[in-house]
Amino acid sequence: MTRARDYAGVAVACPVTVPYQRRSERPAHWFVGRALRGLLDSAGLEKSEVDGLAVSSFTLAPDTTIALTEHFDMSPRWIEWLPNGGASGVMALRRAARAVQDGDASIVACIGADTAGTTSFADLVRNFSDFSRTAVYPYGAAGPNGSFALITDNYMRRFGAVREDFGRVALAQRDNAAANPNALLGRKPLTMADYLAAPPVAEPIHLLDCVMPCAGAEAFLVMDAYRARALGLPHAAIRGSIERHNAFFDEPVAERGGWAMDRGHLYRQAGVGPSEIDCLETYDDYPVITLMQIEDLGFCAKGQAPEFVRSRSLTVDGDFPLNTCGGQLSCGQAGAAGGFLPVVEALRQVTGQPLGAAVPDARLALASGYGMVTYDRCLASGAVILEGVT
Repeated sequence: MTRARDYAGVAVACPVTVPYQRRSERPAHWFVGRALRGLLDSAGLEKSEVDGLAVSSFTLAPDTTIALTEHFDMSPRWIEWLPNGGASGVMALRRAARAVQDGDASIVACIGADTAGTTSFADLVRNFSDFSRTAVYPYGAAGPNGSFALITDNYMRRFGAVREDFGRVALAQRDNAAANPNALLGRKPLTMADYLAAPPVAEPIHLLDCVMPCAGAEAFLVMDAYRARALGLPHAAIRGSIERHNAFFDEPVAERGGWAMDRGHLYRQAGVGPSEIDCLETYDDYPVITLMQIEDLGFCAKGQAPEFVRSRSLTVDGDFPLNTCGGQLSCGQAGAAGGFLPVVEALRQVTGQPLGAAVPDARLALASGYGMVTYDRCLASGAVILEGVT
């Protein structure tokens, strides 16, 4: 890989969460607008000072970022539209950072937001992609459950994972969510017996392996580090980041993501190794994908994540804090905002601004994303290492 520039001089600040709602008849535009308002209030900025806007949403259609500039009376110099699901948060951060470094924008608002009306999820599933509409939906396997059931089943057969291994992820995240007022399931205790007794959805996936669709938004600002200091904002530096699309496309069933290709570059750029990461925030639409990220990001070898989660404590106060806000499995999946959740939570932890419990002395956080399952696997993957700046 060609050696990429570092991200010197760039600050990530102002983690904002628009509270999640199980259902909402408000449009996605409302949630984007609430997130933007939250960013401005958090930073003490005027709207005219934000000259970059990066947005990801599944339910904003037919509008994209360009339409939002008119909705919100903005005139930015730089915009980005990122309909890439679970990798969109990392992608937005990377693109915004380069825009700031290159002088194309001075302050970029990065926002992931979606609504969840009575028909929005069904409409999304029906028209998610040409592959899903023509090659999956006609066979009655609508939505991602069928695809991830195949991935989960293959992973269990190949590497000896059992349902209890996935349950350990779900239970730890529910424990983490108990302190997070934004986690829709945070007040519902979960036992292994509850997890194992959940009804099947698409074997071997059961109900508590699946995220709950909801409405909400996640957002952050990217700006010059000098500006962040002048504003007195707690912020993070980007130590390293990677992105890869359609990785390992020749695998009959997905067993790896793009992180496995590029993690060496990630850690070299950051100047740290996996053992120095204080918390890991993964994209967790299904527990098997979290196990894949643990492996592919180098915390253990391929196929060893089941044993890894058996031997480690994944709670905020444990020896391997994972998805410290509860992740999507306990917070809910607010559409494309789910792809921003790992980045926002990583930023919260290293800047001392968690919504729930704080990882003690967290300095380095790794956030990863995985998104756009069009047929049998997700196409986009990315990761970023953030360091809190004092």
